[in-house]
Amino acid sequence: MTLSNEKELLSEVSRGNEHAFSALFSAYNRPLGIHIFRITESAELAEEVVQDVFMKIWLNREALASVENFKAYLFVISKNHALNCLRKLAKERINQISLEDNVVELIPEEAAPANDYYQLLDMAIDHLPPQQQKVYLLSRHNRLKYDEIAAQMGLSRETVKKYLQGATHSITLFVQRYGNISALIALACLLF
Repeated sequence: MTLSNEKELLSEVSRGNEHAFSALFSAYNRPLGIHIFRITESAELAEEVVQDVFMKIWLNREALASVENFKAYLFVISKNHALNCLRKLAKERINQISLEDNVVELIPEEAAPANDYYQLLDMAIDHLPPQQQKVYLLSRHNRLKYDEIAAQMGLSRETVKKYLQGATHSITLFVQRYGNISALIALACLLF
């Protein structure tokens, strides 16, 4: 793609031309995905970043007419978004590790008697990171499928799957540490 052609394409996108946006996406989707994968080392996260960045570009398309070097612009905002996502994931992992390390201290013995296993499950869900909690509740309580959750939350299907697996793992650990067999059985019933 030549620079003059790209300028025209950006101008068309800034005026809301969806075909021009599609051409722009097609031209940069793959190289941007490879670039972001090198930063994140995660295909799912790279896919999510690319989708998020192009969504932001479309939502702020009027600004494209003044962009001089689109490739540099695209790669800088994508790198920044990827780094923000990695920071967020690191923070969620730290919170999860902290939860797992301190879970015994968080539950007073009288808080969840053996016959009140749903209260224990609710406590475990309450201690999930916000994104995992939302995905878990949409999946298990609202019975939405991965694709429906992904569309509602603006995530990739793989990210939804990863959040749900992480949530299930955290809840299971929470319940196991408390040692409530009834709650484990109830959790198994909820999972299937």
